[in-house]
Amino acid sequence: MLEIEDYTIGWICALPLELTAAIAVLDERHETPQSRQENHDDNTYVCGCICKHNIVITCLPSGVYGVTSASNVVTKMRASFPSVKIGLMVGVGGGAPMLPQTDIRLGDVVVSEPVAGFGGGVYNTTSEKQFSPASSSSTEF
Repeated sequence: MLEIEDYTIGWICALPLELTAAIAVLDERHETPQSRQENHDDNTYVCGCICKHNIVITCLPSGVYGVTSASNVVTKMRASFPSVKIGLMVGVGGGAPMLPQTDIRLGDVVVSEPVAGFGGGVYNTTSEKQFSPASSSSTEF
């Protein structure tokens, strides 16, 4: 069994359906190690790997969504899995603008930046189209 320190990628899902999909893409599922922070962490974790990357996955509490809920989940994950260096919030996009010359279809990759208190990110499905932001201050994620 791997140790807590072996997990370097954290994956957070908003919905139980997204958690099911995340678990399905694992190459291997691991037994979840006992956390030193267990008494203060009510997240339920699924551990596994994709290629050589050890990943810990959790989901926001059912029916409790938004920035505050996500922040609480991340804080607890980082306390319980201190070696996590990369965090991903992966899920279904709630909305996208309808632009006259550009549309977004199933399979497109959408990248956004935080605006007016709303988070940004990379939204990915499969497509022949390539999306490149008009301006970006960072090339790192």
